Amino acid sequence: MNRLDRTFSLTERGTTLRRELLAGVTTFLTMAYIIVVNPQFLNAFGAAPEIGWPVSAGVTATCLASGLMSILMGALANYPIALASGMGLNAIALSLAYTLGGFGAAMGVFVIEGLVITILVLTRVREKVMHAIPMPLKHAIAVGIGLFLTVMGLQNGGIIIDDPDTLVSLGNLWSFPVLTVVLGLFVTGVLMARRVKGGILIGILFTTVLAAVANYIAGPGELGFPPGTALLPDRVLAAPDFSTFAAVEFQPIFSTLGILGGVLTIFSVMLTDFFDTMGSIVAIGEKAGFMKPDGSISRLRRILFVDSLAAAFGGLAGASSVTTYIESASGVASGGRSGLTPITVGVLFLAAVFFHPVVAVIPPQATAPALIIVGFLMASLITKIDFNEWDTALPAFLTIIVMPLAYSITDGIGVGFMTFTFLKMFQGRFKEVHPLMYVVTAGFIVYFVAPLLI
Repeated sequence: MNRLDRTFSLTERGTTLRRELLAGVTTFLTMAYIIVVNPQFLNAFGAAPEIGWPVSAGVTATCLASGLMSILMGALANYPIALASGMGLNAIALSLAYTLGGFGAAMGVFVIEGLVITILVLTRVREKVMHAIPMPLKHAIAVGIGLFLTVMGLQNGGIIIDDPDTLVSLGNLWSFPVLTVVLGLFVTGVLMARRVKGGILIGILFTTVLAAVANYIAGPGELGFPPGTALLPDRVLAAPDFSTFAAVEFQPIFSTLGILGGVLTIFSVMLTDFFDTMGSIVAIGEKAGFMKPDGSISRLRRILFVDSLAAAFGGLAGASSVTTYIESASGVASGGRSGLTPITVGVLFLAAVFFHPVVAVIPPQATAPALIIVGFLMASLITKIDFNEWDTALPAFLTIIVMPLAYSITDGIGVGFMTFTFLKMFQGRFKEVHPLMYVVTAGFIVYFVAPLLI
């Protein structure tokens, strides 16, 4: 125990081994949906057998890549951030697979962008960009991600649903899956209010058991839960399938898209990966108390290095880009403060290679309350933004509101950054903008224009 304490600075960070393990389990359960969802993207949802990969292979790739990279983050950076195949990035992978004729070439894009970002880390460019961001925008990123998580939880739980006329509307509050979410949110909220250790984890387990028992009594499919979830698993073990490993192709990227199209595609994916990660690190670092008054974060270079390697490794494994997960905030909210949290997550992911039928029964309704609670905790940072300063308050507000509405961390950051830079420029206050912010703003202009050029 003393060695663990010294290695991971447990006492120094005000945490314990038990708390770290609980935080790791909480984080894993909050993000375990990726084990079920990501293989469906890689399978093209069964709609295109000519390009889709077997679901079993997608499960193996997702679990191994996520597990190994989470362990590396914990061991090298000693930071409570877990990694997995990125939602949004896997949708990009599916789109690229259709365009390029297969997932092999789509994975090639992720390998290249991951290697480019690794170079930016090694040359400290990525780190300098993070330091160049004004503090109000850093706070806004954390708040925006909090709202993003809340919207995600409300949608996953069916409380908010799509509406063609009003964009979104209230779901059927009297359906059993939604009632399960409401009850789970109430239980989790009470536990958090009473400061019960592991309250978020208990809430996830409570909601999962409630859904499974009710679904078992009523019969599969009768209560409206997604197929395959909220059920007792029909088996416990499953054999791994390594067929996606090293199936990467590079030649179709440029032969199909051309040189300019290939470069712009890689750049767009890289920018998405770059700023999604940056937003997550800022938000989690702020909430965990790791951000210093000047906005810097210790061990930042190591965190960014692992994340950049994960993007390339995810492509090599056939799991799409593996990236920092904002759901790690659930573990931080449960007290996780060291690298033991993602190491725990990583071990559970590796175990899920064989036990994924058990993990697959966790319904989205079980993790929805956790996402809503964590979103609330992160949104509280809005009190640190001075809304009397127009040239920082307006960009901060746009960052906050665009993230959940566009369902994109990168788009929210891009709109906020461009607004900040342009407001300063048109006031003649050029020196108040860090030179790298001009570079990043130019990059975002290319990012938003790129779809017209590809």
